Amino acid sequence: MKHDAMMVVRSGLKNRIDAIAAQQGHISLARICEEIDIIRHDARTYGLEPVERLASTLESALALNGLGPVILSYLDLMRDAVECEDTTPEASTAYLAAMSLRMGH
Repeated sequence: MKHDAMMVVRSGLKNRIDAIAAQQGHISLARICEEIDIIRHDARTYGLEPVERLASTLESALALNGLGPVILSYLDLMRDAVECEDTTPEASTAYLAAMSLRMGH
């Protein structure tokens, strides 16, 4: 039963991520920030550290740079992290490193 509950949680997170991506260009910065904050909170609640850390980093990027094409890269990695069974700090570090490579830093 626990596995089924996590499947529901992961599905909900993925749906939220997909909804943000689908609205790219038609959603306000404030609304994106609200949605990302909900994703971050849910990820923390259910122990999905890689998703939580990516969402937190995206929130910081949005605060510094506003809307831009970088959002889609974050959303892609967040979607991957939702589906990943590894929720260790090392997995979080790997996802953040992948984001850094995509950004060219």
